[in-house]
Amino acid sequence: MISESIVNISAAVISASTPLLFAATGELVVERSGVLNLGVEGMMLMGAVTGFAVAVSTGNPMLGILAAAVAGAALALVFAALTLTLMANQVATGLALTIFGIGLSALLGSGFVGQTVPALPKLALPGLSSLPVVGPVLFGQDGLVYLSVALTAATAWFLKRTRPGMMLRAVGESAESAHSLGLPVIRIRYLATLFGGAAAGLGGAFLSLSYTPMWMEGMTSGRGWIALALVVFGSWRPWRVLAGAYLFGGVTILQLHAQGIFSLPAQVFSMLPYLATIAVLTIISAGPWRGRLTAPAALGKPFRPSV
Repeated sequence: MISESIVNISAAVISASTPLLFAATGELVVERSGVLNLGVEGMMLMGAVTGFAVAVSTGNPMLGILAAAVAGAALALVFAALTLTLMANQVATGLALTIFGIGLSALLGSGFVGQTVPALPKLALPGLSSLPVVGPVLFGQDGLVYLSVALTAATAWFLKRTRPGMMLRAVGESAESAHSLGLPVIRIRYLATLFGGAAAGLGGAFLSLSYTPMWMEGMTSGRGWIALALVVFGSWRPWRVLAGAYLFGGVTILQLHAQGIFSLPAQVFSMLPYLATIAVLTIISAGPWRGRLTAPAALGKPFRPSV
């Protein structure tokens, strides 16, 4: 009985962490290029509603997942055009993008409220899924869970081991120096921003097609903001972001179980993930870990090529 509870809780933690991991990994790449996009929440919602609508309309969840990534990237393209080409303020534009995404997703999803779709199928790996305890937890998840981990690993490899990854990091540290060396700063930042939008869209698709296979207005419930905090928590390092995503996913699941143990209003427990976010950011910003917060030097700074 205890082992079954451990399996169920562990599997739930992984599911709760996956949308955070998608969104935070995408935003990490964006910020490593020197761009600060605060519109993650809006992009996740657009991915969630688009993925759900396409899956319902076509009966094909794979098309829904692809459409969600495209929707997130499309919204990110709007942000990139405004901030990288028209030189709009990145913070204000990102906040406007979130507000726009919330409103547009509610409008597009109004006809799908109350509908459901079959959850994404779990992948059964022969010989592994049948292992006690670890089998159903690690080898009985759906494809998007494994994709989120693979995306994190690929991002870590890309940033550290490839020439394009080093170019992206160079742009994020000093756009002027990178431009003087002949690097296409604006193009690199455009591509990074589109990748971040697509990853946020995938995080939204996981919510509406797997975690809670239905659409409801505002279903991200602030996860986009937590993803932004996770990038800082992980010191702009992919594997640390993964650890942070699973930590906050665990807090989310534990607060649900705590509601059945302690006789306190449910709203108190619902605040815990966000209180944990504030507490962790405060500790690492003011404590001995402050020196590890190595944000890209050009983060949020606009750049216009002189030639």
